[in-house]
Amino acid sequence: MQAHAEGFRVVAARLAAIRERMLQCRVMSMTGRGRRPSVSRSARITMSKERPWLDHYPEGVPAEIDLGAYASVVAVLEEAFGKFKERPAFASFGKQLTYGEIDAMSAKFAGYLSGELKLVKGDRIAIMMPNVLQYPIALFGALRAGLVVVNTNPLYTARELRHQLEDSGAKAIVVLDNFASTVQQVVADTHVEHIVTTGVGDLLGGLKGMLVNTVAKHVKKMVPDYHLPQAVRFNDALARGAHHPLPKVMLSHDDLAFLQYTGGTTGVAKGAMLSHGNMVANMLQAGSWIGRNAKEGEEVIITALPLYHIFSLTANGLVFMRLGGLNWLITNPRDMPGFVKELQKSRFTALTGVNTLFNGLLNTPGFAEVDFSRLHLTLGGGMAVQRAVAERWKKVTGCTLAEAYGLTETSPAACINPLDLKEYNGSIGLPIPSTNVAIWSEENQPLPVGEVGELMVQGPQVMKGYWQRPEETAKVLGEDGWLHTGDIARMDENGYFYIVDRKKDMILVSGFNVYPNEVEDTVMQHPGVSEVAAVGIPDEHSGEVVKLFVVRKDPNLTAEALKEFCRENLTGYKRPKLIEFRDDLPKSNVGKILRRELRDEKKPAATH
Repeated sequence: MQAHAEGFRVVAARLAAIRERMLQCRVMSMTGRGRRPSVSRSARITMSKERPWLDHYPEGVPAEIDLGAYASVVAVLEEAFGKFKERPAFASFGKQLTYGEIDAMSAKFAGYLSGELKLVKGDRIAIMMPNVLQYPIALFGALRAGLVVVNTNPLYTARELRHQLEDSGAKAIVVLDNFASTVQQVVADTHVEHIVTTGVGDLLGGLKGMLVNTVAKHVKKMVPDYHLPQAVRFNDALARGAHHPLPKVMLSHDDLAFLQYTGGTTGVAKGAMLSHGNMVANMLQAGSWIGRNAKEGEEVIITALPLYHIFSLTANGLVFMRLGGLNWLITNPRDMPGFVKELQKSRFTALTGVNTLFNGLLNTPGFAEVDFSRLHLTLGGGMAVQRAVAERWKKVTGCTLAEAYGLTETSPAACINPLDLKEYNGSIGLPIPSTNVAIWSEENQPLPVGEVGELMVQGPQVMKGYWQRPEETAKVLGEDGWLHTGDIARMDENGYFYIVDRKKDMILVSGFNVYPNEVEDTVMQHPGVSEVAAVGIPDEHSGEVVKLFVVRKDPNLTAEALKEFCRENLTGYKRPKLIEFRDDLPKSNVGKILRRELRDEKKPAATH
C-alpha cells in the first residue's frame, strides 16, 4: 500500500507539472495571433516522459496548438470564405454551393437575425434540421450574428423539444417543414418568439426544388400538416436580410458558440456550454492531427452523421471548412441503397461515421463497387468500433478504419488514432495536441500505466460547464480543468488508451447516448406501470438496444401498449426494443433498483 501511495504522489506531481506547463503555453499562445509557443528539445523530451503518447505522434503533429491563431469560430469561417471563394463547400441532392455563396447567404441570414429580428449577441437560436443545405447557412449566419446555437435533434418528441427550448431560453428556431408540427405543439410553452421554416428543396432552385418539396409532402407523406402563422420562410428571411449589413460583433474565446445538449452522467438533458475558444481549439487539434494526410482545397468528405451531432459538426462541418473541403451532405443515411448511390457519384477522400453506419454500408449491395481510389481517411467515433467491422472495412475499401474518442463536453475530440495506422488496434488512440488524459482511481488518485480506472481529460477543448447547472458542473469538472468522463479505461506504456467499459448505466445506441433515468421517468408516467428499469443489451446492428424490465400496476398492460406509449414520448433510438414483465426488481438495501444485476443476468428470460 505504501508503494502504491508513493506511486500516486509521483504521478500526481507529474500531472501538476503538466498542468502548469499547459497554462504557460496557453498564456504564450494568447500573446500573439498566429505565433506558436516555442517548445525546446529538452522540454519536449521531458514532456514525452510525462506524456508517453508524444513519442508516438504522427510526423509533423505538434505537442501543443496555437490557441491564439483565431479569436473565434467566425474568424475561421471568414478566412475560409475568402481563401476558397470559388471552391464548392456543400453539396446535396445534386446541388453545390461554393464558399462564396455560403458566405453571401449566411451574411444575409445574419442580417435578418440582427436587423429584422433584433436578436443580439448571446441570444440563443435553435436549429432543428437534418443535413440539408440550409443547415450550414443558418448555422454560420447565427454565429456571425453573435448568437449561441442550440442544435436540436429533428426527431425529438414534443416533450423532449419543449424541455430543450425551455431550458436554453431560445428566442428563435429554424425548422424543416417535416418537423414543424412538433414545434407547433410546444411553441406556446417556450420563450421562442421567431420561427423560420423551410422545405428540403428550397435551395435546390427552380423546378427541381418544387418537385422535391412536392414529393416529400404529397407522395412520401413526410410533412405532417402544421399551423404556424407567425413563421417566415427561409428564402424570405434571406431576401429581407439582404437589406441589412452584416452585423459587426466582437467575439472572443470566452463567448459561447453552442449549447450542445447531452444527458451528462445523470440522464437529465443539460446544455454543454461550448465556447468559441473550445471549438477553435478542437478544430486546430483535429486539423493538426490530419496534417499532411489532407490536401488543402482538394478534400471531399462524406457527411452522413447529422451536423447537429457534435462529432459531425466539428470534424466535418468545421475542420474540413478550414481546409477548403467539400462536405457532401447525406440527408437520410438510413436509406442505405440511396446512400450507396450517392457514394457512387463522388470520388470522396474522407468519411466519418459510427460503427453501425460502416457495418450497414458493408452489407448493402453495390458498396463494394464504389470507387475508393481517393479514400485516405475513415474515422469512427460516437461508439466502439467493432474489430470485425474494421477488418472487413479495410478489406473492402483499402483504408484503415481509425477509431477516435470524444464527448460532447470535449467539443468532442480527446483521443484519435494515428491516421497512418496499418491495421485496427482496438485502441481509442492517443491524446491529441494540448490535451492531457489520465486514469484515476475512485479516490481521484492518478493510476500507473496498465491500471484500470476512470478516464479523465484536461485541455482547451473542455466545456465551460453545463448551462445554468453549477451543481451538475461541479460533479464532473474540477477547478483544475480535469473532466470526469465516467468511462472506464487503461493506458499502455506507449500512451494509447483503451476503453474497458462504458459509463455504468449509459446505453449507447448507434453512437447516441441513451440515459436510463430519462427512459424510466417517461415509462413511469404510464398509469399501468409500477416499477421499471432500463438497461442496454448487445445488438449486432446498433451496438446496444434498450430493454425494459417492468413491474405492472395494471395486470392487463401489454408490451405493445407500452411500446406505443414510448413511441409517443421518446425519440426512436431511446425506445425499448425488448420488454420483460416481472413480479419484482432487484434492489439494494436502501431500495435502489440494481440495473447491473439485470444487465449481467446469464439466465435466458422470456421477452415480449
